[in-house]
Amino acid sequence: MSRVKVNSRAPDFALKDLHGNEVSLSDYAGKKNVLVVLNRGFT
Repeated sequence: MSRVKVNSRAPDFALKDLHGNEVSLSDYAGKKNVLVVLNRGFT
């Protein structure tokens, strides 16, 4: 996967929510703020 440059648009991607429904970044187009948290776990 390539890196995203600072101050550029994020590429569209999809992840499953906690209910197993697929949600994509484009679902939130036009919203003011979007927060994405990727929990990698703790060891």
